Amino acid sequence: MSTVVFEKDGMVGVVTMSKPPHNLIEDAFLKDLLAAYGKAVESGCRAILLRSGMRHFCAGADVAGFANGGRRRDQASLDALLDALENVPLPSVAAVHGGALGGGFELALTCDMIVAADTAFFGMAEASLGLLPLLGGVQRVVQRVGPARAKEMAMFGRRHDPAALERWGVVNLVAAEAELAAVSMSWARQLACGPTVALRGIKTLANLSARHGIAGADAQQTDVNNMMWASADQKRGLAAFAKTGPGSAVFEGN
Repeated sequence: MSTVVFEKDGMVGVVTMSKPPHNLIEDAFLKDLLAAYGKAVESGCRAILLRSGMRHFCAGADVAGFANGGRRRDQASLDALLDALENVPLPSVAAVHGGALGGGFELALTCDMIVAADTAFFGMAEASLGLLPLLGGVQRVVQRVGPARAKEMAMFGRRHDPAALERWGVVNLVAAEAELAAVSMSWARQLACGPTVALRGIKTLANLSARHGIAGADAQQTDVNNMMWASADQKRGLAAFAKTGPGSAVFEGN
């Protein structure tokens, strides 16, 4: 039985982590997650909403569930995993309630945006076990808020509330717990209704810049521009702009 459920809600691919009791991460779980992302792309979705059907978003890694006694994956397989999650060609939103700890926090960080319930909590506690975050959490917090805060989170291993992480820039939005489902779905639907090719280009350039610096993104700018100019989105957008003026263009991603 799959530990991750995929459903299509309009143009949003809803990916629900459903591994009792706390969505602990292991190899089979990650394979199910990647398969769900693949279904979202194959079925023509225009955005992904990653959420949990359990009490917590994800409470970390199930060390016993990994091959080779839970040791870190080799670099090639780790890079492939992170690339598949982070660079899926759709905008992604993580809806976080309960705990997002260790690998669970890292899964949220692979999404383009994080919407958190006001009762959620986040942390990287691996250092207390003599480990370090295995799925790129340190560098992704550095990317969002700088090295000082990343070191603070990873070295102390404390739990952080979403309001603090929103101030720092790790979390995009904090919503009341009762409103998390509606708010996160609203964000996903807005992205799904946007100019799909342009949003994909923005995501590509932002991720390239995060990994390879401005020069790395600049090196791909022309290719991304050409993809955008060849799209139906761009033609509709310019036609609508010319007809009605600024602020009136409506996209239905293509």
